[in-house]
Amino acid sequence: MPTSQFLPTPSTDMELCKLQLSHGSRSFYFASHLLPSVMQHAACGLYAFCREADDLVDEGNDPKAALELLHERLDKIYESKPEYRYTDRILAQIVHTYHMPRGLLNALLEGFAWDAEGKIYHTIEDVYDYSARVAGSVGVMMSVLMGVRDPRILARAADLGTAMQLTNIARDVGEDARRGRIYLPLDELASEGVSPENLLTTPKFNEGIGSVTKRLLTRAQWLYQRGDRGIAYLPRKYQPGIRAARKLYAAIGDQLAEIGYNSINDRAIVSTRRKFALLSSAIVFTQPRTEDMEIPSLPQNQFLIDAVTETGGKAPSVTSDPFKVRTLWMLDLFETLRERDRNARITHLR
Repeated sequence: MPTSQFLPTPSTDMELCKLQLSHGSRSFYFASHLLPSVMQHAACGLYAFCREADDLVDEGNDPKAALELLHERLDKIYESKPEYRYTDRILAQIVHTYHMPRGLLNALLEGFAWDAEGKIYHTIEDVYDYSARVAGSVGVMMSVLMGVRDPRILARAADLGTAMQLTNIARDVGEDARRGRIYLPLDELASEGVSPENLLTTPKFNEGIGSVTKRLLTRAQWLYQRGDRGIAYLPRKYQPGIRAARKLYAAIGDQLAEIGYNSINDRAIVSTRRKFALLSSAIVFTQPRTEDMEIPSLPQNQFLIDAVTETGGKAPSVTSDPFKVRTLWMLDLFETLRERDRNARITHLR
């Protein structure tokens, strides 16, 4: 199969991928509209498979069997013989056009496996290990889609993915606890006098939980700043979309600070007006380059960078849109987001 061209794919495949994204991560969906169309569609296709994999493992009756099936599907995708599923067909095109290392997708599935087995995270290093798999891997995969193979830039992409995952963890403390999960480091909760058992059985906010959540967001901010260095070295056409995603996720942390880091009784929601302000700033702002790009990756993320550099070579330049799909108009996007924000507020008040 030629690596510089996609096989013909019905536009419905990509439309289904985009629909899956629109019902998943609203921040990523929003930011994706600042990416060039080729990159936008590749990112949507990649996300759709990842989302489907997460749902199969998280919501199915047999997570172990689901993971085995997903690895079998990846085997076929990497053999250019994808199953007759729109997500697999699109991912096969992405894998072979952009030379996507299998190790990155394996890392993501390992993170899903950790969720399924109820892995416990005792320290912040444990949380970084988990974040590397479910989010750092995505940051590195996005870089691969941009043709990036420089390990210094990949390290910053992994930083950015990790920062976003720490933000997600901070935002979802209450929701996770009600599902029987804790992603905050247990040793830090213990130092604040917080009992994990009590948090799981009766999720109630207290100052100790707020302190641990604040500390997590401080680390996220540190990683966002490290990630900013890498954004400046991305191809210029990709910078606004990645910068927008960074700003939108960081804004969730800002919103959490405004509600006193209480994500048990409340949910941090960034308003549509605020999202569009961040969008505008992402377009007009140009990240200055710095010479300080030699910062090593987090140890927990290094295996992701190795997965790319060990494959050698670089992705081909894809200059035309192989998916032949129209992007959404910004006004349509605005109306969709405004309606979702309204529904989220109504649900919260019930």
